[in-house]
Amino acid sequence: MPSVGGSPSMGTGSGAADSALPEEMQPPRPPGQHAVTVLWSFGKFLATLLPVYLAGYFGFSISLVLFGLMVYIGWKHSRNEKVMRLRSAMFVLENERAYTTARAFMSKQELPPWVNFPDVEKVEWMNQILQQAWPFVGLYLEKLLVETITPAIRASNTHLQSLSFTTVNLGEKAMKVVGVKAHTEHDKRQVLLDLYISYAGDVEINVEIKKYFCKAGVKGIQLHGKLRVILEPLIGDVPLVGAITMFFIRRPKLDINWTGLTNMLDIPGLNAMSDTMIMDAIASYLVLPNRLTIPLVADLHVAQLRSPLPRGVVRIHLLEAEELTAKDTVIKGIIDGKSDPYAVLRVGTQTFTSHTVDSNLNPQWREMFEVIVHEVPGQELEVEVFDKLSPWLCLPNSLPGCVLPPWLCLYDQSVMPNQDDFLGRVKMDLDVVHKARVLDEWLKLKDVTSGSVHLRLEWLSLLSSADRLSEVIQRNRNMTCKTGDPPSAAILSVYLDRAQDLPRKKGNKDPSPMVQLSVQNTTKESRICYLTSDPVWEDAFTFYIQDPRKQGLDIHVKDDDRARSLGSLSIPLTRLLASPDLSMDQWFQLDNSGRIYINAVLRVLHLNEDASLTSSVSPHLPSPGAGHGDGDTTSEVALGGVGGAPKPEPTRPQQTTPDSDFASEGVLRIHLAEASNLIAKDNFIGGMVKGKSDPYVKIRVAGVTFRSHTIKENLNPFWNELYEIILTQLPGQEIQFELFDKDLDQDDFLGRFKLNLQDIISPQFTDEWYTLNDVKSGQLHLVMEWLPTVSESARLNQILQYQAQQQYQNKAVPSAAVLFVYLERAHGLPLKKNGKEPKVGAEISLRAMTYKTKVCECSTSPRWDEAFHFLVRDPTEELLIVKLSHSWGQAMGTVVLPLREVLSEQGLVLDRWLSLDGALPESQILLRATLKMLNTQLAVCPSGVSSDTTGECSEERGHVIHRRDTEPNLRHRSPLSQLGGQSPGQVKLQIGYSTEENRLFITVLSCRGLPACGSAKDSSDPYVSFILLPDKNRTTKRKTITKKRDLNPEFNERFDFDFTLEECMQRRLDLTVKNNVSFMSRERELIGKLQLDLDQIDLQNGDTQWYDLVEETN
Repeated sequence: MPSVGGSPSMGTGSGAADSALPEEMQPPRPPGQHAVTVLWSFGKFLATLLPVYLAGYFGFSISLVLFGLMVYIGWKHSRNEKVMRLRSAMFVLENERAYTTARAFMSKQELPPWVNFPDVEKVEWMNQILQQAWPFVGLYLEKLLVETITPAIRASNTHLQSLSFTTVNLGEKAMKVVGVKAHTEHDKRQVLLDLYISYAGDVEINVEIKKYFCKAGVKGIQLHGKLRVILEPLIGDVPLVGAITMFFIRRPKLDINWTGLTNMLDIPGLNAMSDTMIMDAIASYLVLPNRLTIPLVADLHVAQLRSPLPRGVVRIHLLEAEELTAKDTVIKGIIDGKSDPYAVLRVGTQTFTSHTVDSNLNPQWREMFEVIVHEVPGQELEVEVFDKLSPWLCLPNSLPGCVLPPWLCLYDQSVMPNQDDFLGRVKMDLDVVHKARVLDEWLKLKDVTSGSVHLRLEWLSLLSSADRLSEVIQRNRNMTCKTGDPPSAAILSVYLDRAQDLPRKKGNKDPSPMVQLSVQNTTKESRICYLTSDPVWEDAFTFYIQDPRKQGLDIHVKDDDRARSLGSLSIPLTRLLASPDLSMDQWFQLDNSGRIYINAVLRVLHLNEDASLTSSVSPHLPSPGAGHGDGDTTSEVALGGVGGAPKPEPTRPQQTTPDSDFASEGVLRIHLAEASNLIAKDNFIGGMVKGKSDPYVKIRVAGVTFRSHTIKENLNPFWNELYEIILTQLPGQEIQFELFDKDLDQDDFLGRFKLNLQDIISPQFTDEWYTLNDVKSGQLHLVMEWLPTVSESARLNQILQYQAQQQYQNKAVPSAAVLFVYLERAHGLPLKKNGKEPKVGAEISLRAMTYKTKVCECSTSPRWDEAFHFLVRDPTEELLIVKLSHSWGQAMGTVVLPLREVLSEQGLVLDRWLSLDGALPESQILLRATLKMLNTQLAVCPSGVSSDTTGECSEERGHVIHRRDTEPNLRHRSPLSQLGGQSPGQVKLQIGYSTEENRLFITVLSCRGLPACGSAKDSSDPYVSFILLPDKNRTTKRKTITKKRDLNPEFNERFDFDFTLEECMQRRLDLTVKNNVSFMSRERELIGKLQLDLDQIDLQNGDTQWYDLVEETN
């Protein structure tokens, strides 16, 4: 039982708890406790009336009382909203599964990322680890605050010497990772992760300054955002990762529940300012372009990780909007009015605001902004449109005794930005602009009933050469501008590293230096390094440059009071233009005393005007996302400037607009001829009696698998089968061949090998025997041809004659051409039987091959924008059939296109609208059909050209190899036979220089044709060792791993060296291929050598090729 003399707060809390129960279930209260509750309520009532009494007693205006009452009500309302938001967030995190199920058919914005995006994965195991370790994180935080931060705060100011943390408790609610997305399509030397973090915690931290009886603290925090974590560089040693870099791509959402004196921060006006200040502090460390980098190994270039060069610059033309919502209504909405729209654009921490167009639902801004893009994909452009409200209305001063102060009537948008009416928003991932280069689109505004905005977006690439600078400057000058400077021609990235030997202050005291960097009218400041003459800033800055031929960088090193100069420096940008790679990384002497180390990089902004303009008539939203921050570069483009064209009318295009790489594929033709000396797997009597094998071949390329038929009981099978596949030329593509022995249960392995597709594309024709790997013996004979496509119908008859002469066991007929089909859209399709719009899909067929498009939702004018390709045997006889249907059921029309019609078109390209059979008279589809002949070398020899005894077809100006060797002495011929009988083989190297990383890289890819040196007499254990001469200390010596029992080993190992380009030109590569032998072995160790001067190689463009090994000579 509580005592009678309990505190009022205890009595109130108990009463509140009891009041939550039904009246008949409440326990009887002691008389004393009830009296205390009544007295406490009466005291609060008197305290409420006290300001009114004092205002009347001293003769103050009643407006002050009203103002105080407004502030209190606003504070109370803001306080209650924060508490409710915190409780709701805690409930959602604790009941995520039930909440997600309940919201599954509602707005996607309310669902966690792993529901909205299929490539975002849940990581419950990580959350369990965080929950288990959370109490220990709290112990570490308490130790950090008490033992490190508290002494530092006390030493910083004499008034804070009595400060102490009375409570440090992280609570029981741990931070959660609600989703993880891994990006694997970019640099293979890094691991890039996006962590969707959500924290709604019951943290409680209280601080007290006993000298002034002040208490303040935090009780509850919400933090939600997407944290990008980059693990780079990946290294071949523990801990496998050189550094961890983390940052928020855009500002996270933060909500803090204050206690004590900091409750004042919940007053309306102050709460927005305080949250903004706290977010600015977080953004200065963890929001792009700022990054937190934690090195894990020594001797790492942390500066390059912390402040990398931007990926590019996006020039945003905010042109116009239409059909915006009217917000300035009259008589409570009975009479529609207008709006005063303005737009806010955000990319990361860069924010721009357009001018306001008064009383217009179809405003035209014609403004231009430039934003620096650091991460794609990831960074997003967010455009929000608002209706500018009029200033607050003051209470009428005509009332007796009602005199409001003037500052009470003012409305400041920076303090209360959310008062303007919302007119819609649109978000776009800048990776869309990166791929399209130029994007001119009307985008539909979301979260409103109507409205769209017209944007023109241009991706400006960063050039490390000044060759196009004059062209860029002239183009920018031709842009018509109302106000402001012309667009930027370049960007200047400055990395401020450190300074040394700065002058001391009077009394031989150390200064607290900071740096001011200026380009024309733009000045930026570094952070302050306190009490040191050798400061280390490690800050990065970026400036927009209009004309680097006339501008310069001014650097002033000052004390923290900004009055005393410690040194200055001016660098004309013409020095950078004359420097290699437009960069300077060196020490600079200050004019006073001391020196400063700066890395300055200039990059020219180039717009690829050859890029096809991507636009759409109908507004659409490319991708979700958000962005926050601030920026500083803007100018206004006149009506006749870039992108100033009005919105196009929705007219039907007369031709298709496929991608630039449409119809660029080629065909790989594989002739599986025969094999020899395969291993016998079908043995008898436990292997005492050798048998045969039943071999077949599997060929895998670009995700497609071909399988030959099985040859019964033959170690030297002859297949004579043909396979063809359409491929896009991509780096790193491989063809894998595997041989198996067909058995009743599990097929036995007979060998494998891989070929790089580029090794076939370069010569276009190969006829070779290939040695099988991972087995003791076996070779496979292949004839492979890469067939580029040409638009020449004159060669069709010659190709068809060649087809008629070929016969293959798998009944394959060589293709004569490739048909490329681009199906863009349809128009005027009929409605469904019930009168509703159909969901239309298309089937495209040629012979037995059929493709299906996506199904377009509910439209009589669907748009697919999909491309397909077919192998064509005889274009004079085959038909292309396109069938349209509703959800693959009800037929909507058919087009039958004989390919001979394409043959009669100029350039073998048919691009137009085609009428549909079995539909309405106006029903049509728009497609492009491009026919290209296969340029086979086997069909180029005209009749009458002599052939030699080997079956080769030759002419005076060239020859085509086509071997069908069946004699025993020719069965194992290969291109390596050119090297002589004692050839030690070849090695394939990739050698180049990365100007971005200032590194030489040497990649040992593979070897082939190595001689057998091992004890088994049919194999070796090769590895590659090399050194870059001259090297007295042998610091550049490297070696690969050893490949066991392999005469055609693949290493694929890369080695990097921190050399300048000039140093690389003075080096010589001394490479040896060795056989790994034991110390006492008599086997031969050296296989072959290679010596190569690096100045003979184009290092900047890279070089990949086979090099002949030579035997060592005295």
